[in-house]
Amino acid sequence: MKNLINEQRLLKTFLELAEINSPSFSERDIGAFLIKRLEQAGCRVLVQEYQESFNLIGLKQGTRPETEPLLLSAHMDTIEPTEGIRISIDEEMVRSTGDTVLGSDDKSAIAQVLEALDVIREQDLPHGDIEVVFTSAEERGLFGAKNLDYSRIRSRQALVLDSSGSVGKIIVGAPTHITYEMRIVGRPAHAGIEPELGLSAIRVAGAIAAAVPDGRIDPMTTANIGLISGGTATNVVPKEVVLHGEIRSHEEAVLRATRDRIFGTAREIADRYKATLDIREREEYRSFSLSSEGPFMELLKAAFRRCGIEPVPALTGGGSDANIFNQNSIYAVNISTGMQKVHSTDEFILLKDLYDGCHVLLECITAMGDLRHEPI
Repeated sequence: MKNLINEQRLLKTFLELAEINSPSFSERDIGAFLIKRLEQAGCRVLVQEYQESFNLIGLKQGTRPETEPLLLSAHMDTIEPTEGIRISIDEEMVRSTGDTVLGSDDKSAIAQVLEALDVIREQDLPHGDIEVVFTSAEERGLFGAKNLDYSRIRSRQALVLDSSGSVGKIIVGAPTHITYEMRIVGRPAHAGIEPELGLSAIRVAGAIAAAVPDGRIDPMTTANIGLISGGTATNVVPKEVVLHGEIRSHEEAVLRATRDRIFGTAREIADRYKATLDIREREEYRSFSLSSEGPFMELLKAAFRRCGIEPVPALTGGGSDANIFNQNSIYAVNISTGMQKVHSTDEFILLKDLYDGCHVLLECITAMGDLRHEPI
């Protein structure tokens, strides 16, 4: 199967994708490119619009309709900076020159999917139905997956290609993620004439930020305050400050206990200063935990081994579209595409990993043609 991959074409596709500027909510250009490529690969394509952006849903009819359909998913958007992207390539890797991200998160995945579909068409390989979902605005909070029209998806099993590290990593668990906003209201006053009449919201916010749990809470839980805003001028005792934070955990009970401790501490401090405090929270996505056994997981691990790669189950502290798919009763496994140092201007991908990721994907697709309808 490995010899069927056109590595030169795969690399060319990845470079073409990387050169398309596609930050979150600005995916129209890459969408047009992908519609054309999916149709060339024999897919029927639906553009599913939602308020902020759109998703692409492709269907490639299978030659074995009695077998399980398979969902392949990647996201079209990248983090910034990407404007004027410049890429360096040598015999071993593709990398950013250091001024922008590379965009291998997640365009390496898209290139691997497109190449696998092209090979299936060219070689007339037997396969079940293949559903392809390219989501938007994943980097801004999994918007595309959250707004996907799941009534159009038949697959109960999915490969999400959106994990970093060497090819072989299989994400079997990801955390629940909640975000919160704390609005602290003090009392304004002239800072030079009568500061005694004021109550500084910044001082209250600082006391809260210093006191609440932060960083690595335990091996499965983290907390962070990542954004603070407020105040109007140096000569005004600041009236209002807003803190934005998050908590993540694989354990629901620990997440709730950490949240209660953070919120309880904040309320105690606000009361002590006689400031007003309003807290709002939102669940961004829920955790999932996948068994290392079962037909689909065994199929996936066997595909890696046929490619000479030992699969490595792993937990992650981050979220992906796999969280949302699992919430919607799709058994979704997130696998690595080989991208490295993502979300930084040091981002790169080894050519070997780019090619190996595609080989694994093609093995999975063809193996699904032998997986008949049965519980996963």
